[in-house]
Amino acid sequence: MSSELAAPEQASASRVIAEAGRRRTFAVISHPDAGKSTLTEALALHARVITEAGAIHGKAGRRSTVSDWMDMEKARGISITSTALQFAYRSADGTDCVINLLDTPGHADFSEDTYRVLTAVDCAVMLIDAAKGLEPQTLKLFQVCRQREIPIITVINKWDRPGRDALELLDEIEGRIGLRPTPLTWPVGIAGDFHGVLDRRSGRFIRFIRTAGGATAAPEEHLDPAAAEELAGSAWLQAVEECELLTADGAGFDSPAFLACRSTPVLFTSAVLNFGVNQLLDVLVQHAPSPAAKVGRSGDLRPVDDEFSAFVFKVQAGMDAAHRDRLAYARVCSGVFRRGDIVTHAATRRPFATKYAQSVFGQQRTVLDTAWPGDVIGLVNATALRVGDTLYRGDHVEFPAIPQFSPEHFAVARAADTSRHKAFRRGITQLEQEGVIQVLRSDRRGDQAPVLAAVGPMQFEVTSHRMGGELHTPISLEHLNYSVVRRTRPEDVGFLDAQSGVEVLTRTDGALLALFSDKWRMEIIQRNHPELMLDPLIAAGP
Repeated sequence: MSSELAAPEQASASRVIAEAGRRRTFAVISHPDAGKSTLTEALALHARVITEAGAIHGKAGRRSTVSDWMDMEKARGISITSTALQFAYRSADGTDCVINLLDTPGHADFSEDTYRVLTAVDCAVMLIDAAKGLEPQTLKLFQVCRQREIPIITVINKWDRPGRDALELLDEIEGRIGLRPTPLTWPVGIAGDFHGVLDRRSGRFIRFIRTAGGATAAPEEHLDPAAAEELAGSAWLQAVEECELLTADGAGFDSPAFLACRSTPVLFTSAVLNFGVNQLLDVLVQHAPSPAAKVGRSGDLRPVDDEFSAFVFKVQAGMDAAHRDRLAYARVCSGVFRRGDIVTHAATRRPFATKYAQSVFGQQRTVLDTAWPGDVIGLVNATALRVGDTLYRGDHVEFPAIPQFSPEHFAVARAADTSRHKAFRRGITQLEQEGVIQVLRSDRRGDQAPVLAAVGPMQFEVTSHRMGGELHTPISLEHLNYSVVRRTRPEDVGFLDAQSGVEVLTRTDGALLALFSDKWRMEIIQRNHPELMLDPLIAAGP
């Protein structure tokens, strides 16, 4: 962090509250290919922390975005793992803020990673493709936000391309997810003919000016209604008429309703051209919630001005091939973090040194001395930390654990070179600790043939890719014919293991999981033996 954010040796409660009030910590969620990583890049571009967007269009010279740094992400053009970007931003009204932006995977196979990220944010930006509207993965992620009471800002993206009618999209949002859409900006020009937006708060026309390939921030021209009509003609008049309809319908922004998750402000953008991105940043600064007290496992609130506390929501290795270190991402919940402080690891009650702390910007990292509530800190080579762990000073606190999703795909993993059995075990353990894959074991299969369990099959691809490339231990996978999993108890293991089409394995957290060939096999056994404990796990989505 910059020197202006440095803390005094003893930060007062008022200083902590003031610094927390400057933070905006949010995630961008969407269906795959809605433009999520491109929007993330555009936000950083408009905040002037990068000078040129990484997504350059056309086959020649194509580059990945700052937030997509893994080889597979660059090759496929999709986000496979979540990343954090932190930067300072001054809004149009002169408010200085610190943005903590978490980019999430859009693909359903990585929904568990996205869920972990959503435990660490105060707000979400829901990105919708103007041509496709609400898609299945977007709906699932919205349900997670609703369950966690996370306010949502909706961004309708790709307005530079042919798409659906704007009023039709608003009707779909309200009809399918029950949030009242309250547009703050309105497109001037139909989808595919994007001139700019009508700012409903000021009544002025914000005209966007294209730049070459959308690689640099699009200049804006703010015009009064008369100049807008002269320049945009019928497109402006149509936008004005539609905004009058919205006003008559009571679709004005209501901050309490937004924070209570009853309504969603809406903006129209073209992230690939960097159109409308400034407006989103300003809305986040003006309306998104800052960090608030967090509830611990015991039900007590930990106020932001209490002593330091944080929880780990992600562990990631392989970001720097030269150093082969591992980074634990922790969200600061209260107090002030100072590099070098000795804190307590709640899971073990042992001291934990924070000498190696970093601020993260995609794959780039810099030494971090101080952090405040809402910030994301990277703790290097923190091998004792696991996803869901709590760190604190002062009074004991432990935040709720982050649950693992119910896997739906299973495969036995074996080292291609049996002489590398130690490296194989280390690699599988590392990926499991990162949350890339769940690992199930049994005495019958042994340590050399663990069962990998995944929410989606692409997790197997990531595991194989990283084991072979990053960890230099290629593996083979034998897919198993199981599709249903239930949690069971020790006294039921012997009976279940003796049944055809059933196998019981132990997850690393100690959970006993019974795998069934299909739901009918599970239902028959459950109906014939109601005394068995067969509890469902948390599903990957509604």
